[in-house]
Amino acid sequence: MSAAGHRTDEASTTVDVRPDAALALRLARKAFMAGERVDLQQLAATLDVDRTTLFRWVGNRDQLLVSVLTSLADPTLRGAAEAATGTGPDRIGRVVGLFCQSLIDATYYHAFLQRETERALRLITTKASPLQQHVVAGFERLLEQERDRGHLDPTIPLPDLAYLVVRIAESFIYTDLITGEQPDAHKADVAIAALLHGSQHR
Repeated sequence: MSAAGHRTDEASTTVDVRPDAALALRLARKAFMAGERVDLQQLAATLDVDRTTLFRWVGNRDQLLVSVLTSLADPTLRGAAEAATGTGPDRIGRVVGLFCQSLIDATYYHAFLQRETERALRLITTKASPLQQHVVAGFERLLEQERDRGHLDPTIPLPDLAYLVVRIAESFIYTDLITGEQPDAHKADVAIAALLHGSQHR
């Protein structure tokens, strides 16, 4: 594969590499991380395809934004889990704190929240959102790990507990949009650790 993105066989015949859904997502993610509005018409023009083709690849704008946000949430949560120390409730609290701080510090994420507040909160923080479901599932896996290691013995079912963890985290990430106060990742860390300690069998 050459740097130009073409394959050349022994007869020097080039075969174009056509754009696809993966490329569309990468370009949308690049624009998003540059603090720009993800625009389907502009994206279709860049890919040299019509809107119908682009819709078939990535869905509507909300669906594309959810895909972009999910692609960013996964490595952020993974990085937080790898960096967090401790065990049980304290470790999960630290994961949440690091995850929240990463989102608070991301200028492109803040730009999206400010530019499209209503849409952002609807896509990110509602239970019907595939993104929230995805993040809840990620935290449920972390809770399962701590339980299986013998560091967590909650009285609340893990799916419900994971949902509570995410909702509390959201309240501290988006507090400037909800109450006008400054987001605070440390408070999220402390609140989650307290919740999980309090939910343990005694």
